Amino acid sequence: MAVYEWRGITTSGKEVKGTRDADNQKALRAMLRREGIFVTQMLEEAQARVKKARDVDFGKYFRRVSPLQLALATKQLATLLKSGVPLVESLSALVDQMENPELKAALTQARDSVNEGNSFHDSLAKHPTIFKNLYVHMVEAGEASGTLELVLSRLAGFLENESKLQNKVTGALVYPVVLLAVTFITLTVMMTVVVPKVTAIFESFEQALPWYTRALIGTSDFFTSYWWAMALLIIGGGYGFHRWRNTEKGRARWDAFMIDVPVFGKLNLMASVARFARTLATLLTSGVALLNALEITRNVLGNVELMRVIEDARNSIREGESIAEPLKRSGRLPPIVTHMIAVGERSGQLEEMLENVADSYDQQVDNQVNVMTALLNPVMILVLAGIVICVIFPILMPLMRINEFVAGS
Repeated sequence: MAVYEWRGITTSGKEVKGTRDADNQKALRAMLRREGIFVTQMLEEAQARVKKARDVDFGKYFRRVSPLQLALATKQLATLLKSGVPLVESLSALVDQMENPELKAALTQARDSVNEGNSFHDSLAKHPTIFKNLYVHMVEAGEASGTLELVLSRLAGFLENESKLQNKVTGALVYPVVLLAVTFITLTVMMTVVVPKVTAIFESFEQALPWYTRALIGTSDFFTSYWWAMALLIIGGGYGFHRWRNTEKGRARWDAFMIDVPVFGKLNLMASVARFARTLATLLTSGVALLNALEITRNVLGNVELMRVIEDARNSIREGESIAEPLKRSGRLPPIVTHMIAVGERSGQLEEMLENVADSYDQQVDNQVNVMTALLNPVMILVLAGIVICVIFPILMPLMRINEFVAGS
């Protein structure tokens, strides 16, 4: 049985498309015809992939599977399995109602692979861009322990929490960046378009202008004459930073800076601690071995400095140490976190303690984002007001003396 990507037209004239498996093209055409769909194009998925590779498809960047979409699909699959529906049938039901084409194709292939006798986690591992190592290893642990539906429920909750945390941090960081970019663009337009037209009036009077007006005119002339050099400098600087950031040394220094920088560094660290604690707790609860769980957790952190801390902890644990001691020696994690982990190890409740750490730091991230947003609004307004004053004041003052300039000329 092959998987086909098809396009067609319904009896009402609406264009539709989808992915479906069938014995051959003739069988699929007959199947769709019974549903009132006239097929206009049909390709086996392997052929479709080759065609897509030849075509430039910018739409693929907008069709990615979001964490929330994956969480919803995972939750629905867990619900079907809890109801006693077999895995292959559950996957078929999930595929039939799936809207995202990328996720639909991946689940269709996974279902066919399971139907051929392969394990579910091996079938998912063939789509690493959608199902990360964390997802695959948790499914593997669920299959081995016979608790796949419980593991999928935990995984769905984890993905939802991860998405919420990421949105909070992104929202806090994006706002000032966007506002500064808009301010820079506005200032550039004023300096290159508005100010030259206004100041040309003053220059025609051949009168001495205040120093601040002359400074504004000089700045405007610089923007107008050398805007291309500034654009090249910004592009070149951005490219150079990107190249440096992709080197091993540059990545390490930048990631260390991102958790040490005032204000935002604390927010990034709290978000990383919450991600570390929740990921490790979810993996351990699902039955993944500690060393494997730490390796997976290290890979999802995304910060080289913190990844180094987790790798050092793994090496120390291999030599017989506890989890908390090497984490404490690193000096990167807050003392309260390492203390709670140590208590959890001694009491045999490490998973519960890690969940408590994750919940606590999720709440702290939420509070920090709210405080930062509340402070950033007036601060950015004051900055914008200051920029406007610096541009308007040098123009407004000579305008108030325009009669003197006319009389003097």
